[in-house]
Amino acid sequence: MVRRPLRSSTALAAAGAALTLCATMLAQPTGAAPPAAAPVADFAPQLVTVDTPTRADKERLQQLGLDLTEHAGHDYIEVVLHTPADLAALTAAGFTHDVRIPDLVARGVEIAELNEVYAARVARSQLPSGRTGYRTLADYNADMAALARKHPTLVKRFTLKRPSLDGRPIYGVEIGRDVRKPLSGQPTFLLMGVHHAREWPSGELAMEFATDLAKSFGRNQRITDLLGKARVIVVPVVNVDGFHLSRTDGEYVDLRALNPNDPLGGSASILATPGQTYKRKNCRVVDGQDTPDGTCALTLNSNGGFGLGVDLNRNYGGFWGGPGAAETEPDAAEVETGIADPTYRGAGPFSEPETKNIQDLVSSRQVTMLISNHTFSNLVLRPNGVNPNTIGHDGLPVGDAPDEQALKQLGARMSAQNGYANIHGWQLYDTTGTTEDWSYNATGGFGYTFEIGANEFHPPYQEVVGEYLGAGKYAGKGNRAAFLIALEHAVDTRYSGVLEGKAPKGATIRLSKTFRSPTWESSFRDRIDTPIRVGADGAFSWIVNPSTRPVVRPRTYQALADRPFKVTTIDGTTAAPNGSTDHTFVLSKPVDLWRTELDWPTPDDLDLTVFRKQGGQLVEVGTSGELPGSKEMVELPDAPAGTYVLRVTNYASASPSYTLTESFFDARTLTTKGTREAYTLTCEKFGKVLQTTQVFIGRGQTKQVDLGECRRRW
Repeated sequence: MVRRPLRSSTALAAAGAALTLCATMLAQPTGAAPPAAAPVADFAPQLVTVDTPTRADKERLQQLGLDLTEHAGHDYIEVVLHTPADLAALTAAGFTHDVRIPDLVARGVEIAELNEVYAARVARSQLPSGRTGYRTLADYNADMAALARKHPTLVKRFTLKRPSLDGRPIYGVEIGRDVRKPLSGQPTFLLMGVHHAREWPSGELAMEFATDLAKSFGRNQRITDLLGKARVIVVPVVNVDGFHLSRTDGEYVDLRALNPNDPLGGSASILATPGQTYKRKNCRVVDGQDTPDGTCALTLNSNGGFGLGVDLNRNYGGFWGGPGAAETEPDAAEVETGIADPTYRGAGPFSEPETKNIQDLVSSRQVTMLISNHTFSNLVLRPNGVNPNTIGHDGLPVGDAPDEQALKQLGARMSAQNGYANIHGWQLYDTTGTTEDWSYNATGGFGYTFEIGANEFHPPYQEVVGEYLGAGKYAGKGNRAAFLIALEHAVDTRYSGVLEGKAPKGATIRLSKTFRSPTWESSFRDRIDTPIRVGADGAFSWIVNPSTRPVVRPRTYQALADRPFKVTTIDGTTAAPNGSTDHTFVLSKPVDLWRTELDWPTPDDLDLTVFRKQGGQLVEVGTSGELPGSKEMVELPDAPAGTYVLRVTNYASASPSYTLTESFFDARTLTTKGTREAYTLTCEKFGKVLQTTQVFIGRGQTKQVDLGECRRRW
């Protein structure tokens, strides 16, 4: 095979110049840039699976400031280690891990070669576009423009209001019958990709769905009917600056093999490789300040999740600033690294142009369905992003989403097509400031995150084809089928409201309201302002979201009793150093919370692990390994009945004995009072309001709107 050079010598020389400038920038005490990583020639960025058997372990891992992926399960989270310091922090915290991809740079080169082989073997893939390799930003922009040219009455390319920090326009496409005419009552399905720069497949699947819809209209009855009832908006690349750097740096080979082209002589290979291929965030350099276009490329931050920038999926306003999102200043207690943290949330809610664009888009439409695509983990995630028992903005537990049952059911229908796990966002780990947490709670439109793919951020392209069209037992389904179910939900009036009435031909009917959306500790001014145009016959039928936002509706949560309903103790004899003692415990019925506390008389170190017997094996369900002198405790919420083993390990204790205290708690289901909200509906002629009325509408309701005054004054 003839190997295509991954980057020209001119580009490599340019990269060298950028490296020199980057080294100079990082040497300056700006206060905004993180310190450069120490040169370590033999350390490669790697992907590892970290053992997190309990929720407490997940929370503790989040506090290390490491680059957590969206690939996690009940007892693990995958993490990108960019530097030896990352590895040291992980091991110093007592976490065990397995290395899954030992060298992400080498893996990147391997994927590039696999993609070349695939493209040579398959002239045209089965994707709607026929593509055989990842798009660049220029490819996305060209493909959206081409769709609009080929389908002028069905597809419209538009530019979002705000350019990126590096001055790039951000494009989307709107798809629907007679798309160039004003909305006349259709709801919107919003599909997005690439909030995180390195998650290339998230944009590919969004763009393929747009292409699919355009090519299938008039040929596929299901799609033709749906595009007559709804508008679909696709923004395949939200984070254009970050993606452009990640995608173009993804063509670089390891500069350690090209030391003659490395102006640092190979002395700072951590800076030099792998460029920004695994960049996560946007291109914010200094909070609240714009910088000259092109500045982002000069930062050349090899620690992809770290350094300058804002995590856009922590910058949305709803619940902004809560768990799972790093603050501006480093926090030694939480081991957060401030603006360098992978989950840095930004200076304020919607502080970034990219998230502000999406806020404007959602606020100006009746977006009854939203999907934000990410990679990787094969998950369909639904609101809310934090554990329902977490105390929220109003001093009460956040609880489940008011529409939890319906959200779960729709998630199950979609995951039946792509084979993904259908779970709450917090079951991955706690997050706040995410896209769907804001959009759902502010508008009532259903929202989800899809974590696409099982193994890596941007796998070989052949896997992207399988993710869209389905593979194995999901062949012929995949995310294409899941997206179509989402589009059907967008027009399903069982989950939205319908406003009907008559108004003068050409009148503008507008639904609006302003309100305060809660952040974690405060709130911000938010709004909805959605217009439609009345057609020639004067009748309108408008599919809308409910007028009362989920965040102010009554919500249920579990409150633990102040005292346990049962307490038992177990006395034990301490094993020899590094030995352990097991105690079998049978839980005869499920309990809302089971707490095990380990106490001993000396100020040294015992550890506690709780296992459950399943299929003849011991499965770890909880562990506690505090520092010497601290006692141990394991809590198991919603503990199922079964046989358990409580293991006490003598890590470094001289105590002859210990005591295990078993406490069992009931929980009560409580419901908040909630409030009821209305839309303000106006009927307008050339911007002049002729009638104003208040409208209350809930899911599944149809309301007749009397606009007689507007007709009389027309």
